[in-house]
Amino acid sequence: MFSVEQLQAFVTTVNTGSFSAAARHLCKAQSVVSQHIINLEIDCNVTLFKRTGRYPQLTDAGKKLLPQAMALLNQHQRLTNSALTLNDQTPREITVALDEGIPLRVIAQAIAEFQIKYPNVSLEFLSASSLDIIDMLKSEKPLTGIIFSELNIPSYLDYECIGSVKFDLYVAKSHPLAGQVCENMDNLRLHRQLLIRSRNTLTSSFQLKISPDTWYADNYFVLLELAIQGYGWCLLPNHVAVEALTNGELVKLALEFEDVGWLANVDILQHQRHSSLEVFKLLRKLLRNLL
Repeated sequence: MFSVEQLQAFVTTVNTGSFSAAARHLCKAQSVVSQHIINLEIDCNVTLFKRTGRYPQLTDAGKKLLPQAMALLNQHQRLTNSALTLNDQTPREITVALDEGIPLRVIAQAIAEFQIKYPNVSLEFLSASSLDIIDMLKSEKPLTGIIFSELNIPSYLDYECIGSVKFDLYVAKSHPLAGQVCENMDNLRLHRQLLIRSRNTLTSSFQLKISPDTWYADNYFVLLELAIQGYGWCLLPNHVAVEALTNGELVKLALEFEDVGWLANVDILQHQRHSSLEVFKLLRKLLRNLL
């Protein structure tokens, strides 16, 4: 029965165009590659290449065998990769929990590079508020959290800053605040505030409650929709608000007092149980300075 080496010689010859090029690619003598293909033809009882021209051409039988051979070699490589990790502590699945206010498009750049290095690690993506992600990390599940910086980080978590996201105050174009310049904070206290808080009703350290009339949500896209509908003013990441701002559904609040916009730091968090593993070190490295 044919061997993996025979299939490698066959597929590589097709991909490179000649027996000599396949030999160079596989770091073998050309005679070895040629013999592997001859043995494969004997085992299959067919001719796989027409050898009359300068370069070998696939026969009909060779064309039929090629996709099956490629599939088997891909599966063999996957089996080899799995065998190499049997004694490795690398988890088979890692969860990446991301605050909804952090742009996923930027994070996706790092994920593409991560997949090349760890093709056998399955990734799960979750969206939650920063405070809920901190709470999730208590479980010691193989998880990387990407959150807006909080003042109180549990001691069992390792973390580092990877950048920042700009926030500003927004209201609907139809909202009373949209037609005036706010002279002081009292102008904001007279109108409903839309505010982020976690599922266990904790409020972020930089999302300060200013108005006595406050509605809450656990993600910024709900706040965005509430603001567009005119239910109140809120602090939103600029990338979340940009489309509604461009469409004229939202306006940035005009302020006479100091700019209350916020450049919020973004942190990557990992449980100390996992943070020293190479796979988690790589995630941190790839995510540094992306924002």
